[in-house]
Amino acid sequence: MRLTGLIAVLLLIAGCSRATVEEPEPSPTGPSAPTTSSAPTSAATTTPSSSKPSAPPAAGAPIADVITWIEAGRPADPTGYHKATRDGETTDLIDDIAFTVPAGPRRVTTCMTDAESTDSALACVVDLVNPPPQPQDIYGQWKGGWIDYGGNTLRVGSAHGDPGRFLHGAGAELPDGSSLSFGDYRCRADRVGLFCVNYAHRSAVLFSPEGIGTFGCLQPVPPPADAAKLFSCAS
Repeated sequence: MRLTGLIAVLLLIAGCSRATVEEPEPSPTGPSAPTTSSAPTSAATTTPSSSKPSAPPAAGAPIADVITWIEAGRPADPTGYHKATRDGETTDLIDDIAFTVPAGPRRVTTCMTDAESTDSALACVVDLVNPPPQPQDIYGQWKGGWIDYGGNTLRVGSAHGDPGRFLHGAGAELPDGSSLSFGDYRCRADRVGLFCVNYAHRSAVLFSPEGIGTFGCLQPVPPPADAAKLFSCAS
């Protein structure tokens, strides 16, 4: 009887030794990832918009300001300025440009290019309020408002026995606030006058009935005998 009880105790001890203890299973979601707070950034960065100049450049303005003013004008289509009209007859100028700008009551500025000219790619006849007087020893028809602008030179006043390049008349009107680009030049019409820049020489001119203004490298130099004034970029 005692033997039977002893066997039962031994069997109970052996069964307990083979028992395993289950450990708690890890959470299926795993450890929580640290949360990253998206703090609001500083005020949104704004790109400053380049504002258009509100007024024409004054006398002595830097050439960069003059160019900015001219380029702020509404671009005109150059194809509409390849013709000139005189007495109702229209002539195709082929590659040359002709345009007219109103310059106050009953005053106009007429401009035209000449591809065959060796000293002036652009000429304008300005109805000046006070045109320069005719120099001594100059014969022929003096035109004090005839301006030759070659980019690196500006010549005011000259004698002409014939209309020259304006033989075929005048070109179409360039409206106020519009700009016209041709060759190395770009011009903008304004109530103050006509502003033209020559990019090749970084010079500019204001054609106005009140007078002719220069910008950039153009500086006054002694004029030749057949001109009233001369400006040059030569140092």
